[in-house]
Amino acid sequence: MPRRSRSRSGAARSRLAGGALGLLGLLPGLLCCAPEPLPPPTPLPGFETPFYFGGFTVPADNPLTVEGVALGRMLFYEERLSADDTISCATCHQPARAFTDGRTLARGIHGARTPRNTMSLANLLWGPQRFFWDGRAVDLEQQAGQPIVNPDEMGSTWDEVIAKLERAPAYPASFEAAFGTREITPERVTKALASFERTMVSTGSRYDRYLRGELRLDPREQRGRELFMTHPDAKAGIRGANCIDCHSQFLTSGFAPEFDGFQNNGLDDDDQLEAGLMAVTGRSRDRGRFKAPTLRNIELTAPYMHDGRFATLEEVIDHYSDHVVSSSTLDPLIREAANTPGAPLGVTLTHDEKAALLAFLRTLTDHEFVHDPSLSDPGA
Repeated sequence: MPRRSRSRSGAARSRLAGGALGLLGLLPGLLCCAPEPLPPPTPLPGFETPFYFGGFTVPADNPLTVEGVALGRMLFYEERLSADDTISCATCHQPARAFTDGRTLARGIHGARTPRNTMSLANLLWGPQRFFWDGRAVDLEQQAGQPIVNPDEMGSTWDEVIAKLERAPAYPASFEAAFGTREITPERVTKALASFERTMVSTGSRYDRYLRGELRLDPREQRGRELFMTHPDAKAGIRGANCIDCHSQFLTSGFAPEFDGFQNNGLDDDDQLEAGLMAVTGRSRDRGRFKAPTLRNIELTAPYMHDGRFATLEEVIDHYSDHVVSSSTLDPLIREAANTPGAPLGVTLTHDEKAALLAFLRTLTDHEFVHDPSLSDPGA
């Protein structure tokens, strides 16, 4: 019995050895036919931002690469992301309008009206790193994905989106170039979109040229800048428009730490206040607080406020000057700001001060940004 057992084991070893030799004989042929490994994604070259904007961070698991940004740009203009192939991100975020849409309230699939005005996408690397008017998205990746599956916006599902992208000739190879795999997933879609959005940096305005020492503002623009940057103090005789308290100096967006960039800016009384940030935090003190948007390209992004209630910049300035409404959560820096002792809420600007402030706001328009070919539809 032991001898027969060894004999069978020896035969098995012989068969295994023969099979291994056979595979080794085939290996050169298999190796010669294996696809060449793709090179790693290319770090985005020449991506620079103004020193006066300050530092920023990019997620370690979603670095800026040539291939990732190129894929994100394709997806940004891709109507297959919507349920009926009629809406892309660019439908609401149009380059010529500084990536807004000119509507009071954004329109989604089948013409559905959303409850919010479309925000600009400029300079998203800075300012509060919570996105949407109510701060419900914790990063740009989440911000990029929510409209795709929102029934009132793009109205799709991830299964539908992935199936359509897999059938589109250009996408599997583009995902492979960006991520090293042809597998398309929701995470990779949103990472690519977020990468493209991070490159939407607006730095070519007249104000930027002033900050770089390339020109001087004219006297009215300079007066408007001074008003913008000054918190008024009636007792001390210091006049200002109080903008700086909510719109940080150079970026003109909300301040970055946590929810510092969200304010109740006096649009409604307690009976009319919407939830705003309270919908995210659950805190009653956050009722009526909304994200302070960047004022870069503000001349191009009308109408204004989270609900698009103001059609013109003149109306916006009039609001802060003469029509601030009291409520229990009104921002204290707005409540106390006054140019005239004993005046009602608001900074009560003169006609000339309003004109100067408007002139300064127009220096924030960046025509290079809205016509930048690297941000345009790659299929146009």
